[in-house]
Amino acid sequence: MLETLTVQESVELAVVERSGFIESRHAGAAVVLSADGEVIARHGNADALILPRSSLKPLQAVACITAGAVLEGEQLALSTASHTGTDRHANTVRDMLTEGGLTEDHLGCPPAWPSDTATRDEMVREHGEPARVRMNCSGKHAAMLRACVATGWATDGYLDVAHPLQAHIRDVIERLTGEKVAHTAIDGCGAPVYALTLTGLTRSIHRIGTASDRSPFALHRVAGSLVRAVRESPWTIEGPGRPDTIATEKLGVFTKGGAEGVMVMVAPNGTTVGLKMLDGAPRASTIVAATLLARAGALGEADVAGLAAALPLSVLGGGVDVGVIRPGAGI
Repeated sequence: MLETLTVQESVELAVVERSGFIESRHAGAAVVLSADGEVIARHGNADALILPRSSLKPLQAVACITAGAVLEGEQLALSTASHTGTDRHANTVRDMLTEGGLTEDHLGCPPAWPSDTATRDEMVREHGEPARVRMNCSGKHAAMLRACVATGWATDGYLDVAHPLQAHIRDVIERLTGEKVAHTAIDGCGAPVYALTLTGLTRSIHRIGTASDRSPFALHRVAGSLVRAVRESPWTIEGPGRPDTIATEKLGVFTKGGAEGVMVMVAPNGTTVGLKMLDGAPRASTIVAATLLARAGALGEADVAGLAAALPLSVLGGGVDVGVIRPGAGI
């Protein structure tokens, strides 16, 4: 039986406080790695298996580039994004496809409305419809297709676990994590997603987040270029007013949230944190990750306080702040 994270092996990562009353608690696990990649803190069972969901995207993006996809700048950053489907995001993904001789019809992700409210409202007013290019994973899918075109692999069936592209991605994931994939599932966008330990995932993100784009090793150069592209264009990784973008802008971190409460974050000095909220709620993930980095000495407490003020962490009562979502006693 797969050893997945349990309630008994979890700790309190965050709480929701309303009028001085603890209304809800978010339990889970977290691990912190030093700038050198050594484990310096564990909270809960960080060796249990999790599905990384979109926190796996940096590994998938690196794999696509090493397979031959030629992407730079904003297009490279979009390959690892969970974007909000703004026109800027959609147009960049369209460019990724067009430059590879592809169209939106090649995308295997499902059609979706943008999660950016203003963009969605405008599309509704214009009688628009859900589109594959608006789906938050479309950048990842465009990168996968570009890798297939570059390598000569068939674009049909590129999401099949047995497709050469997915076999290559799995190999890169195992190299970066130092683990064998324990289980294969299908992500919300239709692509394979692999069960890894939280520690293994965090190690892989540390390797990506500390890589140099001037390294003599191709894999490291690609990873370094990917991180630089996201830091230079924070709007790509998620979208205006969204946690990953806010954290990147304010703290200079490389961060990637995933569905079901997964989060990875690399500080500018290389200290790295990975966490999983057991209940799948993402609302506290960013502030908990940043707090753990601050406690490791990798971020300033004042900077993290500024981040908290910019995130949607207020608890409202009658339209007035009456509480806050904050890190819990387990960290």
